Amino acid sequence: MKVGTDGVLLGAWTPIEHRPFSVLDIGAGTGILALMLAQRSPAEQIDAIEIDEEAFEQCVENFENSPWSDRLYCYHAGLDEFMEEPEDEYDLIVSNPPFYSEDYKTKSEQRDLARFQDALPFADLIEAASVLLSENGIFSVIIPHKEEAKFIGLAQECNLFPLKITRVKGTPTSEIKRSLLAFTFAEKTSFPIDELIIETARHHYTEDYIALTKDFYLKM
Repeated sequence: MKVGTDGVLLGAWTPIEHRPFSVLDIGAGTGILALMLAQRSPAEQIDAIEIDEEAFEQCVENFENSPWSDRLYCYHAGLDEFMEEPEDEYDLIVSNPPFYSEDYKTKSEQRDLARFQDALPFADLIEAASVLLSENGIFSVIIPHKEEAKFIGLAQECNLFPLKITRVKGTPTSEIKRSLLAFTFAEKTSFPIDELIIETARHHYTEDYIALTKDFYLKM
């Protein structure tokens, strides 16, 4: 699975000002989020879970070949299996969850599993995050913008409330496609909401996007 813009955005945007000791990446794929957070933060425990066997194997290989291999660990498990005996609380939980809720499937079962919401329903993800998150922890996701209100409503049912929101557009004239959302257990009367534009034209990236992601690209 190639590295997608969604993963890079979430890994670079996720708040770490609270200096998390422990991090969990739910649905790690090839491990991009965990690797980016290992690069960005001194967190000593960075766990990841991945259900797909091929992605899991690639994730483990990527972890082992990284400069932060001593802090990274991937579990080959689904979220339900991981939740059967939760051993730890995490100061930061991140997820780039499956997002195609439409009744559309490709011919690749592996790609479908990675991209379709029925493999990891939002309600299950949010409930798991509320159980595994430490008292002052942060839960951070990227989802389709059209799902934003629904996701926030589900989160509030689990006592998770928005900390900040960034809405992402491909170009200045395109529709908002993604929402970056960070949640905590502390309900705030107001929180920052802003907008990020990725490109002004094909491969002409905005200053905001470059500033956010330049530490993770070899050429930017």
